[in-house]
Amino acid sequence: MNAMETEIWIFFSIALMGIAFLYASVGHGGASGYIALMAAFSFPVDYIKPTALILNIFISGISFWYFKKNSHFKWKLFYPFAITSIPAAFLGGYMTIDAQVYKIILAIFLVIAIFRILFFSKENRKNKTPFKMQLALIIGFLIGLFSGMIGIGGGIILSPIVILLGWGKMKEAAAVSALFIFVNSIAGISGYAFSHPIQFDSFKLIPIALIGGFFGAVYGSHKISNTALKYILAVVLLIACCKLTFV
Repeated sequence: MNAMETEIWIFFSIALMGIAFLYASVGHGGASGYIALMAAFSFPVDYIKPTALILNIFISGISFWYFKKNSHFKWKLFYPFAITSIPAAFLGGYMTIDAQVYKIILAIFLVIAIFRILFFSKENRKNKTPFKMQLALIIGFLIGLFSGMIGIGGGIILSPIVILLGWGKMKEAAAVSALFIFVNSIAGISGYAFSHPIQFDSFKLIPIALIGGFFGAVYGSHKISNTALKYILAVVLLIACCKLTFV
């Protein structure tokens, strides 16, 4: 590894820790951020999906632990989504889709991620509305299926839905999303492993992401603001989205 490659790797590692910190602080695993970062650094498509899912498992697990420790987790808000999302995520992970279709779907979800970070980072409703089981089951299935297909846990989509529907507060949505991401990522990587070999290199980034994820989970569960980092991440996602769409 020459000096230039070393500098690039250091920059990538710092960015990876920053993304893990940011996402863990809001109860997410960070897959959409990892995907954007790896896409920006021209990682192979067949490497991005399993790596993002593996990192998701570890970071979302840490995040869930700290949000639950601070009494933000509500089981009744979690299980209806999980019932349908887990098998759907397994199915999505098993499915093989065309590389170009993968990029289009990924770009769409990155746009959703950008809007989630910029516009849905705070609670928009103070009062809760009645929870609807059937709607939750449908939402869980759809998020799980597409999450497994493109290699994300789905929490970045679930948490704003929970908040916008008035089913939970911000910290409750974060705690539910963290566990949602954890179980869906396990289901997704399991489905992926049935039809694709998983490279050992996909595990090499775990220690780097864990550093950022640990501190993010600790600070996020104690209501530390990361407004500036959210805008920086939104820019990273936008760049990656443009690259996937036009390159």
